[in-house]
Amino acid sequence: KMSHFSKIKTKITNKPALIQALMLDGYPVDINRELVNPIGHDHERVRCEVTVGDDMGFVWNKQTQCYELITDRQTWSHQIPIERFLEKITQLYCIQLLTSVAQSEGFQVESQTVNSSNAVELVVNRWV
Repeated sequence: KMSHFSKIKTKITNKPALIQALMLDGYPVDINRELVNPIGHDHERVRCEVTVGDDMGFVWNKQTQCYELITDRQTWSHQIPIERFLEKITQLYCIQLLTSVAQSEGFQVESQTVNSSNAVELVVNRWV
């Protein structure tokens, strides 16, 4: 069977925040593993910095300085489409990033809400 791993661009650059986002969404995360070929498929071997299960992972792209999602579109078996998965993970990633930056600056996150257009609002404060 002919299929291949697709590379899908992301704007994700921070590995710890990516790992936290995936774990928050309940995905099993591993570091520095090779993706497993789906049965009957013969892919090139791909080692990913961050893997989710056996069939998808994230690889650092030196040119774009961002992570790319590597997966096989034909054998994608998750409940949500790839694009929705990436949207969700990117949103959680941004929350993780903002939260850690805020905390490192001495702020505490007071509240976090997602509005109807799916935008996240973080309220932070700092005692002076």
